[in-house]
Amino acid sequence: MQMKIVSNKNNLQILHEDNHLIVVNKRVGDIVQGDKTGDKPLSDVVKEYIKDKYNKPGEVFLGVVHRLDRPTTGIVVFARTSKALTRMNELFSNRETQKTYWCIVKNRLSKPEDKLVHFLKRNEKNNTSKAHLKEVPDSKLASLDYKTIKELNNYFALEINLHTGRHHQIRAQLSAIGSPIKGDLKYGFDRSNPDGGIHLHARKLVFIHPVTKENIEIIAPTPDDVIWNAV
Repeated sequence: MQMKIVSNKNNLQILHEDNHLIVVNKRVGDIVQGDKTGDKPLSDVVKEYIKDKYNKPGEVFLGVVHRLDRPTTGIVVFARTSKALTRMNELFSNRETQKTYWCIVKNRLSKPEDKLVHFLKRNEKNNTSKAHLKEVPDSKLASLDYKTIKELNNYFALEINLHTGRHHQIRAQLSAIGSPIKGDLKYGFDRSNPDGGIHLHARKLVFIHPVTKENIEIIAPTPDDVIWNAV
């Protein structure tokens, strides 16, 4: 079942909402969960939305199922009950979800579609991951499929399907083959985007609902900018 946007209230673009889950289309700059910056996280905004909409007294339960990097956009799933949180965590950890990302790169890839396999090693100090062709100490296998879905005047739009879920995986693997994502200074793109974001978007998520067992397919509209609109 495909879900459409059900609400834009409180500056939230809600893609799906039921008694167990709430799914939001994250904007550039939003942090999913609180961090050392002290900036208000998306989880708090969603809690306020639920509290206001349903007139809930006291503290609202909201579980963070997964995260997206701050400069990226797209689908973020939150759990409204502890049972849904436990089951969604299992779905994600067992790779029982299908995640599709879209991104924009400047450099033409050597093949219009291919599978990329690297070993990613995380650097905690500068919060990056480096992709190696061969296994190195403390590295983890990273695998994805990409295909070119549109050629623009100066850029290429790619669709990415992940086989593993590593730190900065898409960013690091595309950078390793000479095609960093537009705006991604951390991984080798030559200039930033005006909004400080990068052109990486969590476009689609397919999973079995943790409670109703219904097949859920969620698609997140891309941000409203000239390049995404051309895709």
